[in-house]
Amino acid sequence: MDIDNILIRESTGREETEILTVEKSAFETESEAKLTEELLHDPSAKPFVSLLAFDGNRPVGHILFTKARIEGWHETDYVHLLAPMAVIPEYQNRGIGGKLIEHGLKRLKELGTEMVFVFGDPKYYRKHGFVPEAASFGFKPPFDMPQRLSEAWMVQALTLKGLSSNVGKLICADALNQKEYWVE
Repeated sequence: MDIDNILIRESTGREETEILTVEKSAFETESEAKLTEELLHDPSAKPFVSLLAFDGNRPVGHILFTKARIEGWHETDYVHLLAPMAVIPEYQNRGIGGKLIEHGLKRLKELGTEMVFVFGDPKYYRKHGFVPEAASFGFKPPFDMPQRLSEAWMVQALTLKGLSSNVGKLICADALNQKEYWVE
């Protein structure tokens, strides 16, 4: 597999089966696939950016950026949350996740998104421009997190306005607005 031969494109509404197959294959449990399915049908998650990675005709990766907002910000201020991202096991550690992130951030910039948040592995996401400990910059997660997880709450500003905007608490899509997703 040559990373240059991997095609990344926006998913269509008819590709939910392919998306969920990737999610189920990438994780040991079905919880991420269930969450993804809920997010794809959650009006509060829209507009979202959903990208699929293909090796030939085979879907091998998926990433979803759902709409979010910052408490106190104007409704027209665009903020997104990256969750989830999945790459099927035999394609992991080959750069596909990074390529999904790169394409997703590019698309979000085109849409006018100002900031993107993620709750994940700081070592991994730092390589893709995310800054750990978003709460230390005044951007609180939807639920209080244990201190040991504070570094995993990350942010990336896509515009200068995102860097200079007021701080506040992230309000995520309804499907993600459950404490269990924020205290791993």
